[in-house]
Amino acid sequence: MHMRSVLASVSLLAGALVALSGTPAQAASTTQYVSPSGTDSAAGTQSAPTTLATAIGRIASGGTIYLRGGTYNYASTVTIPAGSNGTSGARTTLTAYPGEKPVLDFAAQSESSSNRGLQLNANYWRVYGITVQHAGDNGIFVGGSNNVVERVVTAYNRDTGLQLGRISSSTPSSQWPSNNLIVSSESHDNADSDGEDADGFAAKLTTGTGNVFRYDVSHNNIDDGWDLYTKTDTGAIGPVTIEYSLSYTNGTLSNGTVNSNGDRNGYKLGGDDIAVDHVVQHSIAYRNGHHGFTYNSNPGTMTISNNASVDNAQRNFSFDAGTSVFRNNTSCRFAVSGSNDKTVGNTDSSNQFWTGSNGSRCSSYSGALGWSFASDGNLAVTFGGVRVTP
Repeated sequence: MHMRSVLASVSLLAGALVALSGTPAQAASTTQYVSPSGTDSAAGTQSAPTTLATAIGRIASGGTIYLRGGTYNYASTVTIPAGSNGTSGARTTLTAYPGEKPVLDFAAQSESSSNRGLQLNANYWRVYGITVQHAGDNGIFVGGSNNVVERVVTAYNRDTGLQLGRISSSTPSSQWPSNNLIVSSESHDNADSDGEDADGFAAKLTTGTGNVFRYDVSHNNIDDGWDLYTKTDTGAIGPVTIEYSLSYTNGTLSNGTVNSNGDRNGYKLGGDDIAVDHVVQHSIAYRNGHHGFTYNSNPGTMTISNNASVDNAQRNFSFDAGTSVFRNNTSCRFAVSGSNDKTVGNTDSSNQFWTGSNGSRCSSYSGALGWSFASDGNLAVTFGGVRVTP
C-alpha cells in the first residue's frame, strides 16, 4: 500500500476512536497537582492544577498527587476506588504539597451514613498531611488494605473521624481491610447527633488482620477515643495493635459539650463477648469520661503492656473477664476519685494498678498534659513539661 494511503487509514482510525469515546484517550500520569481553584479540564501541572477527583482518575499506579494548600469545599464523597492500586514497592501517594496545608471540608453534607468524606477503597496507597473535616459521616474511611495514612487530622465529622471497615455488605471477610498503618495522626471533636457513635479512631465490625495505630492522638470526641467493637452479626475482627498513642478527654468536646449516650472511654477493646487478641502497648489514657482502657466484653487474651492511665472518670483499667496479659502498666489518680482497677487475667508485680494509692511511678504523670509530634513523626507526651514514655 502507498504510504499516503497508510497515513490516511491511521488518521481515519484515530478519528473513529475520538468519535466513539467523545475525547482522545489520555495516558495515566505519574504526577498530578490539585488546588482549590483547579478545574477538571486542566492538565494537572503546577501551573495548571486540576481537581482531586480528576487527579485520582488520572494518576498512574505508584504516582503522586500533590494537594496545594487551602480549603477544598465538597458536597459529596471523594472516593479512591477499589482496583486503583499502588504496589508494595511503590505506593500511590496523595500528599500535601510540602509546607502547605490542604483542608478537605465537607460542611455542605448533611449527617448521613452515606455521606463520608474521603473513602480509600484501593490498596497500597499513602495519604499524607491532609485535614478532613465536617463530613456527614466518617471523615476518612479505609476499606482497602496495605495503606499508610500519615500525619492526617480528622475533626468535626459527624461519625468516627477515621474508621476502617469493609467496602460494602457483600465484601467477603477475606477482603476486609488488613495491614493498614495509621501513624502520627490526630482525630478530635467528632460528634454525631445521637452522641454514641462518633469516635476518634475505629477498627471495628468488619476489619481484617494486621491493622496498626502508632503515634496517634484521639481527644475530645463525643464517644470513645478508640473503638474496636466486635458484633455477633459479623463475627470477630482481626487483632489490632495500638501503640505509642494518646487518648484524652473523650466524651467531652472542646466546647464542653457532653452527651450522656456516649461511652466516653479512652480505648474500647471489644464487644458482644467475642474474643479478639488485640495488642495495646506504650499508650496513655488521660481524663476520659468513663474508663481509660476497657475490655468491653472481650474475653480474649489481649496483650496490655507498658501503658499509663490517669484520672479517668471510672476505672483506669477495666477488665472484668478474659485471659489478657498485663505487664508494666501504671494507674494513677490525682484529681479524679474514680474506682479501683479491675484486671482479670495474667498480672504480676510489674504493674502498679490503682487500689487506693499511687505507686512510685505516678510521680512522672503529675502536672498538665502536653503533646506534640516530633519531626520524625514520633509522639512526644509531657506531664508538667517533662516528657514521659510509658
